[in-house]
Amino acid sequence: MNFNFTEEQEMIRQAARDYAERELIKDVLERDEKAEYPTQHIKNLSELGFLGMLVDPKYDGGGMDTVSYVLAMEEICKIDSSVGVIISVNNSLVCYGIENYGTEEQKEKYLKPLARGEKIGAFLLSEPEAGSDATHQRTTAEDKGDHYLLNGTKNWITNANSGSIYIVVAQTHPEKKHKGINVFIVEKDSPGISLGQHEDKMGMRSSDTHSVMFTDVKVPKENRIGEDGFGFKFAMKTLEGGRIGIASQALGIASGAFERSVNYAKERKAFGTELANHQAIAFKISDMAVKIEAARNFCLKAAWLKDQGKPFGVASAMAKQYAADIAMEVTTDAVQIHGGYGYVKEYHVERLMREAKLTQIYEGTSEIQKIVISRSILKG
Repeated sequence: MNFNFTEEQEMIRQAARDYAERELIKDVLERDEKAEYPTQHIKNLSELGFLGMLVDPKYDGGGMDTVSYVLAMEEICKIDSSVGVIISVNNSLVCYGIENYGTEEQKEKYLKPLARGEKIGAFLLSEPEAGSDATHQRTTAEDKGDHYLLNGTKNWITNANSGSIYIVVAQTHPEKKHKGINVFIVEKDSPGISLGQHEDKMGMRSSDTHSVMFTDVKVPKENRIGEDGFGFKFAMKTLEGGRIGIASQALGIASGAFERSVNYAKERKAFGTELANHQAIAFKISDMAVKIEAARNFCLKAAWLKDQGKPFGVASAMAKQYAADIAMEVTTDAVQIHGGYGYVKEYHVERLMREAKLTQIYEGTSEIQKIVISRSILKG
């Protein structure tokens, strides 16, 4: 693995950093407080190519590699992981799934506008009784010959309201269990789709999260992705890439908290000298730096393996588990370093700590990642 980034990768990282530090910072606290969707920022970032950065240029994407994606996600999430998760879902779950497993017709009709950022996608897997256990889908897709009929409820769906193209996982053949699951491209404005209330979340409040209900929703047969029964495999393969996005998001949250802590420790005085001169604080900052560097290497290794066409599922699980856990540790330490100021919104670190928690939960909890990792070790 080459640790020297290319000129293009550095340019992508710088572009993400510039936008985050120049624009996202302006209203991130206000949007967090009001749980306000970042409409203009998503429009701007789509024009910069970040909504479809991993998609092949022949489908109007940026054609960037996964290492570039990690670098961009870290920079954006240092400032605003709500924007980061919108980008991650569109790239890692929706665009990736259609590009790698969809038909040419599906790519022309759906992937191109998603890659251009003209439309936003959502990935509908989780259910009220099927979160970590994705094998027990209660949402059904009944085969009616020339179409499927969708019924059921999905919850915790990022981009549910802002998105217009849904990737929906549903059960067609219950007797086959996970081998009877299918996956479909569903247009949000289809009759029979309704949304639950906007979830009032602890963190990442600027991204929209809703439950989605399906009542006799007709889905054309040509909107099924892959062969009959491919849905569960599709979900698992797609989530492997999604973990890299969330790991990079966690890395960015930790990095953002770390940078703010370093700056604060250099400026704030206690007992006649800067906090940075107190060993208790200096050692805490040292520990934070080591954890972040390790997480960054986990993320880059998973990204590199994916770019090389090598198996990356276990590496992405390791990256997500470790990066999410250290994001929680680093942000907690950042609040401690800031003392009372860390407990108020103005200094950002309390928000970063709230955002860090979700990275341990969504797109596979830390416990699920440990199952993935341990099975790969013990199966032989």
